[in-house]
Amino acid sequence: MPKKARDGNDTSGLLHYLYGPGKRDEHVDPHLVAAWDPDIEDPARSPDMTLTDLALILDAPVHALPGRKPSKHVYHVAVRNPPEDRTLTDTEWARVARELMHAAGIAPHGDDQGCRWVAVRHADDHIHIVATRARQDGRQPDISWDIVKMHEVARRFEVEFGLRRLTHGDKTARKWPRTGEAEKAARRGLQETARETLQRAVREAAATATSDSDFFARLGAAGLRVQQRIAPDGNVTGYSVALPGDRDGGQRPVWFSGSRLAADLSLPRVRERWQKVPAIGRVASAEAWKVAEVKVRQAAAQLGAGGLHQGAGDVAALGDLVVVAAVVAPRAVRDQIRDAAREYERASRAPVARSLEGAARELYRESARVLSTSVAAAGRSDTVAALGFLLALVMAVEASRRWHEAQEHRAQAHAAGRAGRLLREAVEVTAGAAAAREYRPRRRKPAVARARAGQRLAAAGERPMAGIVQQAVPAHARAVLADPAWPALRARLTQIERDGEDPADVLAAVAARRELHTADSVAEVLVWRLDGWRKQRGVAAAATGKNPSAASADGAGGTGPARAAEAPAPTRRPPADQQHKGPGRTR
Repeated sequence: MPKKARDGNDTSGLLHYLYGPGKRDEHVDPHLVAAWDPDIEDPARSPDMTLTDLALILDAPVHALPGRKPSKHVYHVAVRNPPEDRTLTDTEWARVARELMHAAGIAPHGDDQGCRWVAVRHADDHIHIVATRARQDGRQPDISWDIVKMHEVARRFEVEFGLRRLTHGDKTARKWPRTGEAEKAARRGLQETARETLQRAVREAAATATSDSDFFARLGAAGLRVQQRIAPDGNVTGYSVALPGDRDGGQRPVWFSGSRLAADLSLPRVRERWQKVPAIGRVASAEAWKVAEVKVRQAAAQLGAGGLHQGAGDVAALGDLVVVAAVVAPRAVRDQIRDAAREYERASRAPVARSLEGAARELYRESARVLSTSVAAAGRSDTVAALGFLLALVMAVEASRRWHEAQEHRAQAHAAGRAGRLLREAVEVTAGAAAAREYRPRRRKPAVARARAGQRLAAAGERPMAGIVQQAVPAHARAVLADPAWPALRARLTQIERDGEDPADVLAAVAARRELHTADSVAEVLVWRLDGWRKQRGVAAAATGKNPSAASADGAGGTGPARAAEAPAPTRRPPADQQHKGPGRTR
């Protein structure tokens, strides 16, 4: 993905930064991968070339220009691959750099009078191209539509190199924080920028609001500063939000309009959500998850059945439903669903006009309304009750992925796929928590009796975990032990044994909770379920004031004293909660 930076006037300063350690020592092995002249020496590899020398050589055509020199002559493009792509070689990056400079009009192929440029690599996943905007024949380069042309080249390389294929120019991409915003958040010790915090808070308010007044009230309740743009006739035509305490250099609040946060958060787009508020009857809190599950399953079967424009409206409503689910989700899976809502955001914006009518859209809106009004009041922490709904939500997201693929919306289909994976993780964590709630340890002989019988008590972590897998899930043992996720599963089983539980019994219990034959990675699924198990046991232990080993020994059928085990560490707030903390905590 090529990203063009603002033009500058300090070639030497930019080169020293690219070859330096970076702002947080993130630059590793900076070196030249390509240049306008294949014989140019690399300052990192040659004692005869310094960064100052290279800057002077690059700037020479600029200083040779007759008349007034351009005030901003440094042309800078960063080209980055997403983390899931394979690592390109220096030779491949060199090809990319040359083709991009040709497409941009900086250095056309076969033109030995083009601009001078270099490509610097200081990380596995990206390069920086630095050029000077002055041709060697004294003319200015024609760089009209340069970024569009470079993106066309990037799309071709994605196919050739087998990389993740992106869609550019459909106006649905997420508005990412700027460099200055990220640096400001880092100085304040925050894990996300003000823009990202505002995006999430406004999206949550929009997904649950039913009117203008309700929307603005929810923004205020979330701790945001709100400005309404009011026309001369008294109508509200827009809004801006800011975080308390977030100010610029002149001590003025930093305001973001809805459209600056995201394409679907402008006031007209937000209002689409309540043009037709779903009428739902009163639903008991205990039944809300089940009611929402039924509606989501019905909607998934009808998604896109009414045509292209109706499908675009359906996926938009599904995006709001995932956002609401993240707000009301049980704590054990809240992080996964929040991440899924973030990933699905792109999938909720189809690059076509939306129909605001449709059966699936109405069912998704009704489900969101049921959850926001009923589950938030009670049953929020009931992980087991949410399991059926999460399974239905996985089905709905998968249906949206297939619909996007049928319409050749590649970026949206990839986003739906990533969201679906996170939701499947939430399902398995929920299944593990449900197994923990119903688990009853087997009756065991007291430790003294076992010792007298000549049985040696294995110390925590001493039992071979491969044998535990063969005992608990014999049908899947071979695949599990060969899976890349096996070390993570072994670590989970070892920790469960240290907590005083029998890892074979626990693994058998979580494996029996749901089928495993359709899993792409049985080991990974079991890891997720054991995570849910440990979260649930930690909650139960905190509620009873016992550690997990004591709870196991005192369970149904337990007659002996509790086995000695380490007390579990206090339940800690997961790091993602810090990352997703609300606006009121950003000061």
